[in-house]
Amino acid sequence: MKKTPLYILLLLLFAVNTSAQNKTPFNVADLKLTWQSAEENHLNSGDTHVILTLSNKGKKPIPASGWSIYFNTGGAKSAGIDSNIIVKQVNGDVFKLSPGKSFALRAGGVLKSDLRTGNIKNATDFPKGFYLVFDKQPGKGFPIKTEFDNTANIDEREKQLAEKVYNQNQLIKSVPENELPPVLPTPVKYTRELGTFNLTSAVKISTAAVFAKEARYLASELSKVLGKAPAVATGDKSAGIMIEQDKAIAPEAYELKVTSSQITIMASTATGAFYGIQSLKLLLPPTAWASVQQDLKISNVIITDAPRFGHRAFMMDIARNFQQKQEVIKLIDLLSLYKFNVLHLHLNDDEGWRIQIPGLPELTEIGSQRGHTINAKNRLHPSYGSGPDAANKAGSGFYTRADYIEILKYANDRHIKVIPEFETPGHARAAIKSMDVRYDRLMKAGKAAEANKYLLRDVNDKSVYRSVQGWDDNVINVALPSVYTFLTKVTDEIIAMHKEAGVPLETIHFGGDEVPAGVWEKSPAVANVLKQDTSVKNVDEMWHYYFSKINTMLKARKLYLSGWEEVGLRKVTIDGKKQMIVDTRMADQNIHVDVWNNLSGNEELAYKLANAGYKVVLTNVTNLYLDLAYNESISERGQYWGGYVDMNKPYAFIPYNYYKNQKENEEGKPIPAGYFDNKLQLTDAGRANILGIQAPLWSETLISADKFEYLLLPKLFAVAERAWAVDPDWATEKDVALSESMYNTAWSTFANKVARELPRLNNYAGGFNYRVPTPGAIIKDGNIEANMQLPGFVLRYTTNGSIPTNTSKIFSGKIPAAGNTIKLRAFGANGRSSSVLKLN
Repeated sequence: MKKTPLYILLLLLFAVNTSAQNKTPFNVADLKLTWQSAEENHLNSGDTHVILTLSNKGKKPIPASGWSIYFNTGGAKSAGIDSNIIVKQVNGDVFKLSPGKSFALRAGGVLKSDLRTGNIKNATDFPKGFYLVFDKQPGKGFPIKTEFDNTANIDEREKQLAEKVYNQNQLIKSVPENELPPVLPTPVKYTRELGTFNLTSAVKISTAAVFAKEARYLASELSKVLGKAPAVATGDKSAGIMIEQDKAIAPEAYELKVTSSQITIMASTATGAFYGIQSLKLLLPPTAWASVQQDLKISNVIITDAPRFGHRAFMMDIARNFQQKQEVIKLIDLLSLYKFNVLHLHLNDDEGWRIQIPGLPELTEIGSQRGHTINAKNRLHPSYGSGPDAANKAGSGFYTRADYIEILKYANDRHIKVIPEFETPGHARAAIKSMDVRYDRLMKAGKAAEANKYLLRDVNDKSVYRSVQGWDDNVINVALPSVYTFLTKVTDEIIAMHKEAGVPLETIHFGGDEVPAGVWEKSPAVANVLKQDTSVKNVDEMWHYYFSKINTMLKARKLYLSGWEEVGLRKVTIDGKKQMIVDTRMADQNIHVDVWNNLSGNEELAYKLANAGYKVVLTNVTNLYLDLAYNESISERGQYWGGYVDMNKPYAFIPYNYYKNQKENEEGKPIPAGYFDNKLQLTDAGRANILGIQAPLWSETLISADKFEYLLLPKLFAVAERAWAVDPDWATEKDVALSESMYNTAWSTFANKVARELPRLNNYAGGFNYRVPTPGAIIKDGNIEANMQLPGFVLRYTTNGSIPTNTSKIFSGKIPAAGNTIKLRAFGANGRSSSVLKLN
């Protein structure tokens, strides 16, 4: 087409207009923000006094209006000391800073402002994801330079912690290899014998036909260390490795015998044979996966083994922050090696929907994407520091239908059951906002019936609430018929995926956690239900209304309902106060509940629900929440609202009497003697309703695979031990002093076993970023003494304030404390190191 002068003029005008719109009032790169924690517990408020500094490196002043800085935090507010900066909550953990009436920042200048925020105890508490938005470009965010300074009382706190860790580590004594269990978790029974079996790629595997799949798996695994897969056959009695069936053995049990001439695995089921294979792999030297080996020596041993619990679960939260499919595959390899049999996938939350559902594209187009947004019509708000860019791999992402099917198949081949979770009715903002976009699109197209089909909120609801995480629009309205249409659709699509994968589906987890007060109180849809259904007495009874419907829907599909503890609870008014009590109406219906709340005042909850008839998975926050920080150090990432969880907390957990070994509460304060004397105990029926244990790893702080693995390991070893191994003697010993002595000996043995097991994870399944414990240290008689939780690491130090490296001086015995700035660090054989411990 011939271009006319008018056409060219219009193009020029458009270009000029676009250029004017894209021109910013100042260069964001010239602005730097420093967040300094100046005083903890400011004015006895529990808050931290923060000094916010804005530095202008540019050659012109920063305007006193026309822009805002967005960021994520658990809470922040103007301190009222000055009016330079105004802080407002946008929603959830999203806040923004705007210029106040006294704001003035000249070229090359610095502006300080006083703020208050929640208590800052570790790196997790620092705000994250700062970016600037101009009023005239509301759809775009510009990341800004940010520095943090948290020097308030830190050195003294770290010294106190170092001494505490040192005293804890004193319990750990070196134990010879031949006195340790041969594999982890500890087998029911084992006998070490003299001699070794020489494993090479020439060794043949003979299998009973029923175990052919497991035999091929073993051959494939051995090929990774031997360079070539051993041949697999049936009925060859001369083969070096025999996998045989004995129907008298319990379903998940196995027997493994290694002699100098042959390895034999006996089991009744494929699952038992698989666990025997995993134990055989664990008998290989931990360094075997580092490179191809010509041959491997396996010590002769006889193992008879079976799991304590039938439900040995790990919960992976990929909703708050996303992990790529390959990380899930790696995790499955890890879980199966240490004999977990359940992977609970938390697939949605306020901050993300992570699985493709055919027919509902908005769930992933909107609900799986996070970035700067004005109204959540194009994506979700950027939570947990994910920033303005929707391409952020932690904030955005989802599994396609094909991805999920692949995960199912991979897990099933390794005898792991996947439980998909769809958190409802709370924690559902990603789904709600996605279906809002669908609703708006179809309403504009004049398709009102279709628009309302999957709507998750009452558009006329005027209820006011705020969730624990700060959201005011994250709860599904359970009075709407469209809610059940939506959840039925999701359920049927998940069923179809499992069917295509050829993997059984027994349950879907529908959450039930943390619905805030105020929800549904001013909803016309809820008022209509209360009017029409006289069995629903009040708004609080909408809870039972909802889960009864979900339970019925699942039963019709031959599935059982799983959920968090609240599924088995009801809210009632006692002495004018609302309280949660066990709802017996839902008991004895094969409803499985993950009970996390054993915080002060709720210690009995798991046992109450089990005694009432619910199937309980112990998920106690104080012992099993792996997202809790290892300890109080400022450098440790992780939550701490339920206390601190190092490897010793899950190891010390006693499932049938978890009161017995609870030494401190969620605040780290000692529990007084006799505190648990009158607490509810499990009945025989309640004991039978304890299915097992689960360790969740919530992902608020997990912005990478490395951070996920750091909080996961080595804690996961202790969870594996407690879920599989027999009830230890120290757990049932009634003499308190003797029980503690027995525990200390067992704990020392376990720590030694973990220390020898960790090198396997340098290379297994691609290698894992496990945490190397920070050393403990104490200043005594003018000298520094130091130790480690796990034997086998080398302590190195510097005296000039520099960071120790793997060539720094080796710490041996003690060094003088005076006159030096001493820093300590632990190193493994592969150069992996701990955090730095600063003393003096």
